[in-house]
Amino acid sequence: MDHPVIERIHRTGYPNMEDQPEHAGIDYFGDEIIDGDDIVEYDGEIILRDNLERYLTEVMEFEFKTA
Repeated sequence: MDHPVIERIHRTGYPNMEDQPEHAGIDYFGDEIIDGDDIVEYDGEIILRDNLERYLTEVMEFEFKTA
């Protein structure tokens, strides 16, 4: 008698194999880019949109202020 998880795999296959998002690369900061993620390309670098403010602050040395 196999473990219940092994028996289920034999019956139905591995779970979520088709539900895994497609990997599309790595951004400037080493974060995984998944198909459908918003990205920005600048000077040959790819930056996730979520990391854009970080890139502008840390790399480009922008200063964000309130007027």
